[in-house]
Amino acid sequence: MAGDTGLEERIAHLERAVDDLSEVVARQDAEIARLTRRVEMLMQREAEREVDAGGTIPLADQKPPHW
Repeated sequence: MAGDTGLEERIAHLERAVDDLSEVVARQDAEIARLTRRVEMLMQREAEREVDAGGTIPLADQKPPHW
């Protein structure tokens, strides 16, 4: 039936689109995890630098003055 062929083509297209989007999400998840680790590392380094400079509470852990 001609209608079945059109549906099969649409389903195949949608399956491909889902696969492509899944790959994008997986790449983005890995990139976010990598960037999160780097930010944590940088924050730790900065906290250590502030303590070494004589600070008591790392700036990143201090509440803003308006709190």
